[in-house]
Amino acid sequence: MADQLAYQRRRALASRWLGVGLATVVAVVTLGLGVTGRLTLYVSPETVWFACAAAALTVAVAVWSCTLPLGAEDDHGHEHAHAPVHGTDAVASRRRTAAAAATVSGGVIASGVVLAGLVLPPASLSAELAMSRAGETAALFAGAEDVSLGVADTTTFGVGEWSTVFATATRPETYDGAPVTLTGFVTPSDAGRLNLTRMVITHCVIDAQPASVPVDTTGDVGAYDTGQWIEVAGTVRVDEGGGLRIEPTSVKKIAEPKDPYEH
Repeated sequence: MADQLAYQRRRALASRWLGVGLATVVAVVTLGLGVTGRLTLYVSPETVWFACAAAALTVAVAVWSCTLPLGAEDDHGHEHAHAPVHGTDAVASRRRTAAAAATVSGGVIASGVVLAGLVLPPASLSAELAMSRAGETAALFAGAEDVSLGVADTTTFGVGEWSTVFATATRPETYDGAPVTLTGFVTPSDAGRLNLTRMVITHCVIDAQPASVPVDTTGDVGAYDTGQWIEVAGTVRVDEGGGLRIEPTSVKKIAEPKDPYEH
């Protein structure tokens, strides 16, 4: 009897940890990132309030759940006893064993992921990931509609908007001579150039896509390593083939911005 009670208690504790426990840890981490301003490493600034509100609600529900007796969540439907059916005990036992194995495996994996979120410092998406997500066709980012109509104010453009211009402009001479000051990290390009790259997200890092613009590597610009954050000031120029590039007047190393993404 004592062994049975101990087993039921362990099962109830495990069930509560996999449900309320893990959800609470995730909620606390989310609130911590929100308070420190680091939640934008994972979601867009417009959705930070929603994520924090959902996390606060989760914590409140978790506190309320602590008022319930341990194992109460497993009590529904166990009031009625049923007569055993001949030949079903072995099948039921195998099902319970399989279910327990699946629960343990899933619990270990989920716990590892959540605990890693506590131990590992928050970090932005890497330059290697940006290069792996770069496709043959440039993605169209915010401002593409204005660009196609030719009414955009390019002084407000970031790397995402300029990458759209560079990829889709039918009259590149329109942009020749436009001044730019852009921030991003270095990724490889053709000889004599580097790519200034920024990850652009719509809702969260899951939908992040890289945006890049080519920069001439005059002087010491080519000395920057892949992944190095830089600020480039210069002018948009049309090359001999009709493509656009940035002719830099100054390039300086900078630390990764607090919000490394464009939105």
